[in-house]
Amino acid sequence: MNDIADDKDQSLREDIRRLGRILGDTVRNQHGEEVFSLIETVRQNSIRFRRDADVAARAELENTLDTLTNDQTTHLIRAFSYFSHLVNLAEDQHHIRRTRAHLIAGSAPRRGSLAHTIETLFASENGAEDLKTFFQTAEVSPVLTAHPTEVQRKSILNCQMVITRLLDERDRMQLTPEESRANEDALERAVLTLWQTRMLRMSKLSVLDEVENGLSFYDYTFLRELPHLYAGLEDLLASKDQRFEKTELPSFMRLGSWIGGDRDGNPFVTASVLEKTLTMQSTRAFKFYLEELHTLGSQLSMATLLVKVSPELVALSERSPDHSPHRADEPYRLAVSGVYARLASTFKNLLGLDPVIAPCGIADAYTSAEELVADLDTIHQSLSDNGSIGITRGRLRHLRRAVRVFGFYLAPIDLRQNSDVHERVVAELLQAANPSLKYLDLNEDQRIEVLIAEISSSRPLASPYLTYSEETQSELAIYRAACTAQQRYGKGAVPNCIISKTDGVSDMLELALLLKESGLLHPAENRLDVNVIPLFETIGDLQNSAPAMDRLFGIPAYANLLASRNNAQEVMLGYSDSNKDGGFLTSGWELYKAEIDLVEVFAKHQVRLRLFHGRGGSVGRGGGPSYQAILAQPAGAVQGQIRLTEQGEVITAKYANPEVGRRNLEVLAAATMEASLLSHTELAPRPEFLKTMEALSENAFKAYRNMVYETEGFEQYFWESTVISEIAGLNIGSRPASRKKSTAIEDLRAIPWVFSWSQCRLMLPGWFGFGSAVKQYLEANPSNGLHTLQAMFKDWSFFSTVLSNMEMVLAKSDIGIASRYAQLVKDEELRDRIFPRLEAEHALTIAVLKQISGRDDLLSDNPLLKRSIVNRFPYLSPLNHVQVELLKRYRQGDEDERVRRGIHLSINGIAAGLRNSG
Repeated sequence: MNDIADDKDQSLREDIRRLGRILGDTVRNQHGEEVFSLIETVRQNSIRFRRDADVAARAELENTLDTLTNDQTTHLIRAFSYFSHLVNLAEDQHHIRRTRAHLIAGSAPRRGSLAHTIETLFASENGAEDLKTFFQTAEVSPVLTAHPTEVQRKSILNCQMVITRLLDERDRMQLTPEESRANEDALERAVLTLWQTRMLRMSKLSVLDEVENGLSFYDYTFLRELPHLYAGLEDLLASKDQRFEKTELPSFMRLGSWIGGDRDGNPFVTASVLEKTLTMQSTRAFKFYLEELHTLGSQLSMATLLVKVSPELVALSERSPDHSPHRADEPYRLAVSGVYARLASTFKNLLGLDPVIAPCGIADAYTSAEELVADLDTIHQSLSDNGSIGITRGRLRHLRRAVRVFGFYLAPIDLRQNSDVHERVVAELLQAANPSLKYLDLNEDQRIEVLIAEISSSRPLASPYLTYSEETQSELAIYRAACTAQQRYGKGAVPNCIISKTDGVSDMLELALLLKESGLLHPAENRLDVNVIPLFETIGDLQNSAPAMDRLFGIPAYANLLASRNNAQEVMLGYSDSNKDGGFLTSGWELYKAEIDLVEVFAKHQVRLRLFHGRGGSVGRGGGPSYQAILAQPAGAVQGQIRLTEQGEVITAKYANPEVGRRNLEVLAAATMEASLLSHTELAPRPEFLKTMEALSENAFKAYRNMVYETEGFEQYFWESTVISEIAGLNIGSRPASRKKSTAIEDLRAIPWVFSWSQCRLMLPGWFGFGSAVKQYLEANPSNGLHTLQAMFKDWSFFSTVLSNMEMVLAKSDIGIASRYAQLVKDEELRDRIFPRLEAEHALTIAVLKQISGRDDLLSDNPLLKRSIVNRFPYLSPLNHVQVELLKRYRQGDEDERVRRGIHLSINGIAAGLRNSG
């Protein structure tokens, strides 16, 4: 790095040294000098080896690690794992530090910020009008899921948040010597608490545990930061154009959730769990509103002797049950106390709970969140009309926005189920009503005909006088619970139903039939109360997505229902399963082509397209930087509306810190605006680019399928050379690792598939097949092939994003470490047959990537990530080394509990060091 970069990173290095020193002192004080010296020796040798490729250091390191006792191994794993966590905190704080320094210096807005996006749009022709139109129909929604790659306990996260606050205190305040010592003491206490906090869960998470963990991020970030984001955006727009003055934007950005509603492969999500999830979410929202109202009431102390108020505000204050003579001339306080009393009654009616602070009296409950908004608007308008507009711009402004965004249900819950389940349930219902009808024996056309007739009829299909299977009863129960939830909390409480493994029109109509049976589809009114969302997952399903939607839109019965959803249709695209099915490159390309085809089909039928991207945390699951990913979508694919999944450890990384969380929300909003309003200015990819990409994808697909699905023994190699078996025993989620009780890769969920490859540092799902594909292409096009690939990298955002994400994965991979895991494979012939192929493809992929990018080193254009790797990877190698040694002992029958626990601790530490591991 240059001197300037060094200066900018000085504070980061100081934080890492400080935290490392405190951790070292903690280990010495808790376990003695011998343990500390052992850990320090391993640390120094690992750094020497990583930095200088010192052969002697490696030999000494391996000799030390191979002779550790079980207790020593546990101490070392914990020390290196916690150091990875602490480095993560220091890096996050440094990111906040640099962002603040950039803003304080008044520098030009950075790309990806809302300020930069708004400036760019206002500089374009009709920018202001385009933005006004955009906000009328925009929808941006990150959706939290419970996919289990977050191995960190909430207790650990709580400790880390204390450390983050103390680091932030050092940045923002000029501390006196006494304050600095107090801060240092507090850091030492926090690190000691972290060290003494159990890293692993003692029991498997339940679904409701996952719900509670997800709700934590509303406390940390969403409830406060999302309203602040809206306020900042409104102020920014008003500063640019007077047409936006006094304009309140529609609530175009909301959080969504799968936690408590995703039943695909999770038998523990039931109607009862859905109801409890909604109760927990609603409770969180009500408690926040009540706390904010109580504080607001203490602040709005204006007296009628000094201010005027509107007639509407007078009427609102007169309805208050607060009759205290001390507040008789304070109408705003009376109005707020009345709102508080009504909300307390609502809290009691809906949830059977009382607020911590009792209301001043009894008042009628609200029937909807919209009524609460109306009362808050009355307070806002009276202040605005009577010289107090400045007062409206604080807590009241943020509370009004919070209620608009979160309602009485906090976050919309998506229901998801596999199409195979829907098929079985519908078949049972139809046969019970008509024993001669064998639905499962019908072809697609015949099924569609039967289903259309049923969803067009108001006659119920299910009978209360018949007994159905447990599966059918469960499915009907959860949809009926969703119907009740809409009546109870509002239509937005459960607005979406997703069909996993969609491969045809009948899959969507089967869900429609179940919705009719549950009161969520009304044939007589041609009304649908939820969105029916197909999820196209495999390569074949992606290729069939546009034809399937074309046929669906051509069915009048469905078209009429869609009209009740404002002729907007959501389609979900599966990244992780398509990757596991066809490999990294082919998955990305088929997703891109599917989007282009869907845009054409939707335009043909005049239906608005909303894409839901099932992106994961790691590149192997479709992850990567959200900003670049959204901008890399084909033209017309975003259309102002986008949803995407946030899952696993990425939720913590993005949203545990409020400032980082708000920044990530801003990035999503900015990217959606740019992709919707500026994409028309970008040139479409050249025809030779498309042709080349098709050839690359075909070759990569063959290479990937040949290795993963056609190489004899690869399934055994995978299970023995990775920690997949041990991950299945780690208490990191309520969902089983496989859809069926088998070891088949086809049945394995994509998350543990990717997570396992990341632990052994091979990261196969994020790159395999690309090297072979490029090699074949260059051999077939020796004269201009490389020039074409380089032009694609330079001029086509889709291709450059694909390669950028792959480069990140390759930089985090380590073939030397992966070779140690290969030694776990018992069959020497199998090991010698497969690993050299993996090693050769890895080397080839790096070589062709450098050729195409024209760079000599990986990440030479990404100094932040490169710096991160330098900081943390010397601490990962020892963890990988001891993990392999523990796996050997465990699989050879060592029943010492410390061995099993050590494996799980190492999984946690490696995941923390990699950050986006699953």
